[in-house]
Amino acid sequence: MWIRKFISREALNNMMKLFAFIPDKQYLQIMYRIRLGKKLHLDNPQTFNEKIQWLKLYDRNPQYTIMVDKYEAKKYVSDIIGDEYIIPTLGVWDRFEDIDFDMLPNQFVLKCTHDSGGVVICRDKKTLNIKKAQDKIEKSLKSNFYYVGREWPYKGLKRRIIAEKLLLPIQGNCLIEYKIFCFYGVPKVFLVCMGNAHGVGRTNDFYDMNFNHIPVTGTYPNLKTSLSKPKEYDEIVDIAKKLSIGIPQVRVDLYSTGNKIYFGELTFSHDSGFCRFQPSKYDYEFGQYIALPK
Repeated sequence: MWIRKFISREALNNMMKLFAFIPDKQYLQIMYRIRLGKKLHLDNPQTFNEKIQWLKLYDRNPQYTIMVDKYEAKKYVSDIIGDEYIIPTLGVWDRFEDIDFDMLPNQFVLKCTHDSGGVVICRDKKTLNIKKAQDKIEKSLKSNFYYVGREWPYKGLKRRIIAEKLLLPIQGNCLIEYKIFCFYGVPKVFLVCMGNAHGVGRTNDFYDMNFNHIPVTGTYPNLKTSLSKPKEYDEIVDIAKKLSIGIPQVRVDLYSTGNKIYFGELTFSHDSGFCRFQPSKYDYEFGQYIALPK
């Protein structure tokens, strides 16, 4: 338990990669003990985190690989909900040196298609530090994201770079993110994220499907003020239902600019199944929504 308290996230990720030779099941049992300070029960999983680990090991639908690829997922999703929800793609490349910055607009986003966090936001091409951007992107390209949390869909992904249109909020400095936890096509938990992802000041607020606030925190603290139900609520829920049909558990991530909803990504393992819910009873309560396949 002391390990997760004193070791940084980056050091922990490096530790995970060093353990690449350990089989998935044993690795997850070790990391569960390190990250959450308790034993992982896979024979009869009850909590949300335990069931996420079970699904990592035993729910290996080949289609999931397409659904988590940030480039391939666009066509998959557009075929279900339509092109109007897809962030426009400006280009896709295998190598950073192949990017023609002259053909890109003044504002854009670069991201790797195979991982989480390999993102560069350009708000003004004249001031973009290309060398710094290259270092970040190439570091991500060298990383096999699968080894961090043994999330099986990422194992065989082709590593590419994609450029997208930069979405700008009508108000404020950041987009609002809506993350809907769905279970066989039924949304059960509505998560609202404010602030830069993985940044200082980030907040996460959980709501039930009547938009009643759930007094629980996960990776980030709650917002100090209450939120109103989004005006696009019904549209968001409808999208989530359509994209989660037939899947035991998936988080449908959407962006709001204030006047339009865009698809973000599909996430099969919230916090990779290592989320420290506080109070801890919600780990069990959220876990009851997951009906594991036989």
